[in-house]
Amino acid sequence: MARRKEKQPVHHVQMTDGKRAIIQQLFQEYDIESAQDIQDALKDLLGGTIKEMMEAEMDDHLGYEKSERIDRSEQTDYRNGTKKKQVNTSFGSMTIDVPQDRNSTFEPKVVKKRQKDISDIDQKIISMYAKGMTTRQISDTLMDIYGFEASEGFISDVTDKILPQIEEWQNRPLDEIYPILYIDAIHYSVRDNGLIRKLAAYVILGISLEGRKEVLTIEVGQNESSKFWLSVLNTLKNRGVKDVMIICADGLTGIKEAIGTAFPKTEYQRCLVHQVRSTLKYVADKDRKAFAADLKKIYNAPDADRAAEIRDRVEEKWSEKYPRAMKSWRNNWDAITPIFKFSSDVRVLIYTTNALESLNATYRRLNSQRSVFPSDQALLKALYLATFEATKKWTMPIRNWGKVYGEMAIMYEGRMPE
Repeated sequence: MARRKEKQPVHHVQMTDGKRAIIQQLFQEYDIESAQDIQDALKDLLGGTIKEMMEAEMDDHLGYEKSERIDRSEQTDYRNGTKKKQVNTSFGSMTIDVPQDRNSTFEPKVVKKRQKDISDIDQKIISMYAKGMTTRQISDTLMDIYGFEASEGFISDVTDKILPQIEEWQNRPLDEIYPILYIDAIHYSVRDNGLIRKLAAYVILGISLEGRKEVLTIEVGQNESSKFWLSVLNTLKNRGVKDVMIICADGLTGIKEAIGTAFPKTEYQRCLVHQVRSTLKYVADKDRKAFAADLKKIYNAPDADRAAEIRDRVEEKWSEKYPRAMKSWRNNWDAITPIFKFSSDVRVLIYTTNALESLNATYRRLNSQRSVFPSDQALLKALYLATFEATKKWTMPIRNWGKVYGEMAIMYEGRMPE
């Protein structure tokens, strides 16, 4: 039975007599006929409010009010006019009058010295960057919506503020045990000294003992090799990971050897989604549906022995038309068979990598927004922000985790808490 969607609470703005009076005064003061007129009125009021607040701050700084008469001979500091300052606000760019004092010791708090932005524009820029927009697209959007110009250098400076957060995130402590890790690669075009080269972003997604998804790390730009993967896995160990039951990945160069060295008790499971895709790329369109149905019989077999028999029959059936199609199944059989000891429900979770595929859809959108990233660092920033955008929704354990955990605890006896 479908679950009824809970109604979200509706928040009503309470209209008080004071608010009604303010609104009436607003209509009397401004010629309001549209929503844009309201925005313009609020922008005007914001400037006036800031000025009044700064004047009050100056009163407090000097110790007397603006209208108060004083003896200049006894006063060491006094007002010295105002200075115009351009600031960016949520209503757009505007000019404000900043009170000045003779001794230049006044430090306003409402808009600080050298502060040129009093909106949440930093967060807006970071949010747009997370969705894959280029600095030029962000600059144009800010001009269209808010009416002020933000240079590409300024936008880059804003997004650079997250670099320490990326470093902290990449080095944060991890859990001691992960029942399942998924590893996948997505390729991006990056500009390097005027040349465009393809770089891979390697994403490692973990399933915790509580069944929750967690991106453990993102590695950019290295070449696949057993040396590279051993370095990556050793970094996970140095961050606290002591044991992993299964690592599910595509046929990444050197990954099998690295797993055997870093986590000797861990099983390497080939991602069957990738395995099927790589097989069908050799197959003509007219035969793909029938061939895919035969491959499905292999990974839905009740056990490894029966799966091997079906594999041989599929290979024999299609070998004349596609002699190379089934070669990788035979060569990688030891990395395909670990899932056969589990029930079908558990198998599906392990080999389909649905959790990783949904995350990769977010990463692929970066490619649709940008044809080329200006640098390795720009790519890492975009991946980091996209990751946090996507993982905001990860609030619940994965489906049927209790059953998965129960079977894995039995199969890997003594390695997972009971």
